[in-house]
Amino acid sequence: MGTALILKWVILFLGFSCVYGLGVNWGTMATHKLPPKTVVQMMKDNGINKVKLFDTDQTTLTALAGTDIEVMVAIPNADLASITNYDKAKHWVKRNVTRYIFDGGVNIKYVAVGNEPFLTSYNGTFQNLTFPALQNIQNALNEAGHSDIKATVPLNADVYSTPPGQDVPSAGRFRSDISGLMTQICQFLNQNSAPFTVNIYPFLSLYGNDNFPLNYAFFDGGYSISDNGVIYDNVFDANFDTLVSSLNAVGLGQLPIVVGEVGWPTDGDKNANSGSAYRFYNGLLPRLAAKKGTPLRPGFIEVYLFGLIDEDAKSVAPGNFERHWGVFRYDGQPKFAIDFSGQGQNKLLIGAQNVQYLPQKWCAFNPNAKDLSKLADNINFACTFADCTSLGYGSSCNGLDANGNASYAFNMYYQVQNQDDSACYFEGLAQPSTQNLSTGTCNFLIQIESSGYFLSAPSWMAGFAFLTLLTFVFL
Repeated sequence: MGTALILKWVILFLGFSCVYGLGVNWGTMATHKLPPKTVVQMMKDNGINKVKLFDTDQTTLTALAGTDIEVMVAIPNADLASITNYDKAKHWVKRNVTRYIFDGGVNIKYVAVGNEPFLTSYNGTFQNLTFPALQNIQNALNEAGHSDIKATVPLNADVYSTPPGQDVPSAGRFRSDISGLMTQICQFLNQNSAPFTVNIYPFLSLYGNDNFPLNYAFFDGGYSISDNGVIYDNVFDANFDTLVSSLNAVGLGQLPIVVGEVGWPTDGDKNANSGSAYRFYNGLLPRLAAKKGTPLRPGFIEVYLFGLIDEDAKSVAPGNFERHWGVFRYDGQPKFAIDFSGQGQNKLLIGAQNVQYLPQKWCAFNPNAKDLSKLADNINFACTFADCTSLGYGSSCNGLDANGNASYAFNMYYQVQNQDDSACYFEGLAQPSTQNLSTGTCNFLIQIESSGYFLSAPSWMAGFAFLTLLTFVFL
């Protein structure tokens, strides 16, 4: 019996399905990407029928053609300036939307204009670009006969807040420096029957804030607040309703809301692990399935989980956890039991099929090395061009000894470089090994074959990543 037929029987009898309206974010910032066709099949095998992308990669969209999976394509922030020109916006729509709209093509539902463009850390870089780009894309879609496809702007939850001393959802208002702009954007979305898209991360409420009540980040009780008699027992609901109150304040309280990103990382921080991710999803998904909604918006909520697959090349500026949001590992294998249907029948998802790995070889610290004076410099080099975030405080490999830390760093670089012999020398401090050095929770991985998707070590792996780790390597 063929693999495809077996999977069809598994899906039929084990009931792999998704909560209505549930989608996933498919990010591709990885040194070694799974082939898009493999990822699309993985989504189909697990009943995932909605996906949010961060670009319009042709290979990805071609793989999605004919599947009927609902797609949100995206315009990166770096391209917003160009899209403020209407002719260029029309060309973008023709090239990235119209060409895929045919019988058996791609089921495009949304166009994401930018990604969290109003983050305070951007210092206003995209404030004068986003709204004109949004207008141009929606108008170009309408002109091209695609008025059923809606342009939206995925926004971070920092676009709204509550005044000091009034930390309750009913006090929610748009951030003062962009209040007028947000009102214009919301009015335009309303006029075009497009949703407000927001990214909500309960994990980030915990991150770096030891005073935040742990149980409030989850859905199983243990902490609550009262807002004029309305009880909130989780920060997701409170955050969502803070947005609802902000919309009410500008006269658009019924504007549809899509949660563009929500999830929990599994490594890179003391609160980022598979157990906590399981707890989070085991609370979120049944609520979505029951269409419980929130106190101010009871009922159905359209949600995209973040994310589908780990991305070892993401920036770690927000934190080391950024590379570990996937419900699947880098190789498309499931991390923990989960039930996308929200019925609580948690089981391991169906992983990517026929994944091709590099040979069973690792790069390890050479115990016979005589001169250790350059060990720190060599670990620094390895972690500049590979992902060492699992070595950080509270992370899965934090318990390694000094030799183990060196081996982990060397091996990650070795794998990124496709096990090239020259990538396991480090001035005599390293040597190839056929022994798997994985211990306990720390996985010394074997990278997948690049299949033409390998990203050589570019500037995205800047040494910033390693500076956050060096302290722990030599503890």
